[in-house]
Amino acid sequence: MQELSLSSKLKHIFSIPVVISALGYFVDIYDLLLFGIVRIPSLKDLGLNPDVDGTFILNCQMVGLLLGGVLWGVFGDKKGRLSVLFGSILVYSLANIACGFLPYFPKEHLVYQYALLRFIAGIGLAGELGAGITLVSESLPKNLRAIGTSVVAGFGLMGAVVAQLTVELAGGWNISYMIGGGLGILLLFLRISVSESGIYKNIEHESVSKGNFFSFFTHKDRLIRYLKCIAVGLPTWYCIGILAVLANQFAPELGITEISPGKAIMWAYVGISVGDLMSGFISHALKSRKMAIFYMLVFTLIGVAIMLFGNTNTETKYYIFCVWLGLGTGYWAMFVTLAAEQFGTNIRNTATTTVPNMVRGLVPVMILAFDFFKNSFSIIVSAALLGVIVFGLAIYSALTISETHNKDLEFTE
Repeated sequence: MQELSLSSKLKHIFSIPVVISALGYFVDIYDLLLFGIVRIPSLKDLGLNPDVDGTFILNCQMVGLLLGGVLWGVFGDKKGRLSVLFGSILVYSLANIACGFLPYFPKEHLVYQYALLRFIAGIGLAGELGAGITLVSESLPKNLRAIGTSVVAGFGLMGAVVAQLTVELAGGWNISYMIGGGLGILLLFLRISVSESGIYKNIEHESVSKGNFFSFFTHKDRLIRYLKCIAVGLPTWYCIGILAVLANQFAPELGITEISPGKAIMWAYVGISVGDLMSGFISHALKSRKMAIFYMLVFTLIGVAIMLFGNTNTETKYYIFCVWLGLGTGYWAMFVTLAAEQFGTNIRNTATTTVPNMVRGLVPVMILAFDFFKNSFSIIVSAALLGVIVFGLAIYSALTISETHNKDLEFTE
């Protein structure tokens, strides 16, 4: 294959699909994590319980992500990648704008109204990343895929930082919801200039089965690939969903007066943004997706161990470790790209959209396991036990999954 000049590489890396996908993921992450950031102030303001009601609402959002992942994944393979990019952002933008009006809703059954809106937002948020990564992966030369998708995630993940800063500067948690929804509506107009994936167009009118979600479960090899892709991503949401979103629960046992979940999430995503940019270049240098992910998993595991058992006795230290864990779990784009490259064009969007949302959707399961362990052990030991399971599955899957560096994506299942 002819080596591309530097100017040609930059033209591909900063092409319209990459830029628009990065902006879309930025808004997606802003809206996805906004509830985690405003959970305590919003629920207190609405007269609800931040822990009990907050966990219920978060679980509803994650279930929405799980169901939405299947819905948008199938839709993207049947109707095209662009249909998902437009439809999903409209759904979650409207849901987030509605969340901004929650203080004016009837007080009766308010927790269920909040949960329903986060469930709808979760359905919408499920489609953004998978469709964007699929479109970018199919639009870029194969030797630039890792870097292109890392740019998407590296920029997009800064949405978490902006979300935290917006909450602090906007003067109200409900205003932050409205800003997020408004950004999504603005993005719809920018997406008019995006073209459909050429690889998808080649099979658009073919008779091959497209978007068959159940096909992942009817073939042993395909099922194993699918489950390994999911397992590889579990530590990312273990670190966010347990160690960051529930950071306030760790404060008493660590001897810390207070830990802000919003700040923990923000600092974790500062690290994740840098890590995601680095992961593409690491993969490119190693010429391996799986080894790049493996090394980052080991780095993260060391950080988790020191965070939990290394005398993390101040709020600042906790946030520093959140950055560390973010750097390590910054293989998120690489993990989603790996999923895109594992499967044929006719089910690629289904895989790329459902896999990350299966990981997000397993957060309630991780929380249930965490709570189960807390019945017998301390919070620190409970988190450690869950971490052993999650990282064990991820490391095994990363080492045994098929390598996809420089793999040609023009094939069907």
